[in-house]
Amino acid sequence: MKPRISVITLGVDDLERSLKFYRDGLGLPTEGIVGQEFEHGAVAFFDLQSGLKLAIWNRKDIAHDTSLKQTPISPTEFTIGHNVGSKDEVDMLMEQAKKAGAIITVPAHDTFWGGYSGYFQDPDGHLWEMVWNPAWEYTE
Repeated sequence: MKPRISVITLGVDDLERSLKFYRDGLGLPTEGIVGQEFEHGAVAFFDLQSGLKLAIWNRKDIAHDTSLKQTPISPTEFTIGHNVGSKDEVDMLMEQAKKAGAIITVPAHDTFWGGYSGYFQDPDGHLWEMVWNPAWEYTE
C-alpha cells in the first residue's frame, strides 16, 4: 500500500456544532456542510496540508454507510497529532482550542522525550495533541 491517506473522517453527534468548532474556533478552511440533499450524505470537509482533508460526518450516518452498529464513544481509540514549530505555538493553539470550547485534558508541558505537548478534546470527545518535537524538522 502506498501512503496516500487523503481524508480523516471524524464521527460527530451535531454536525453544525462541530462545523462551528473547527471552522470558527480553530480557523480551518471549509466550504461548509455539503451533501444535505442526500439521506445520510451531509458532511463537511476542511483543508489541511496539501492532499489531506479532515471530514466531519454524523456518527449515525457512518454506521449506516458501513453497515456497522453505532457503538459508544471512546476518546482513547486514537489521537490526532498536530505538529508545530515551537513551544509558543503549542501554547497559542491550546488557548485557541480552549476559547473555541475544547476541553483541555492535559495542559501543554515539557515531555519526558524532550518535546512539548498538550491534549484537548473537541466537542465530540476526539483527542487532539498539539506538539512540538525538536527532532522533527517543521516545514510549511
